[in-house]
This record gives sequence, C-alpha cells and structure tokens, in this order.
Amino acid sequence: MDISEPKSITVPEIALIAATRGAIGFGAGLLLAGKFKRERRKVLGWALFLSGLASTIPIAMHVFGKK
Repeated sequence: MDISEPKSITVPEIALIAATRGAIGFGAGLLLAGKFKRERRKVLGWALFLSGLASTIPIAMHVFGKK
C-alpha cells in the first residue's frame, strides 16, 4: 500500500470521513469542556471519541486499499 499515490474518493466517502473526524473532535471537546456535570461529560466524551476513532480504521483501510 503506497499512501503517496493519488487516491480518488467519492463525495459520500468524504462525508463519512468528515463525520468521524467531527465525532472525535466533539468527543474531545466534551472531555475538555465544563458545560456538563463531570461524570456525564466523561461518558459522552469518551463514547464519541472512541466511536469516531473506531470507525476511522475501516474507512482508512477502504480508502487506502483502493486501486
């Protein structure tokens, strides 16, 4: 797998990548923010952060596995 060669991806793939990035960012923001009670903020933050991170792996494998 050569990551330096150009890849072509579709608009839905770009949207999916953006959504996972957003979930990671929003989760990290909740972990650092003081708007919610501490315990609820931690649960929400970790759930969003980890789900975004976990969904990134198969998406990256799909995009970089394309020919």
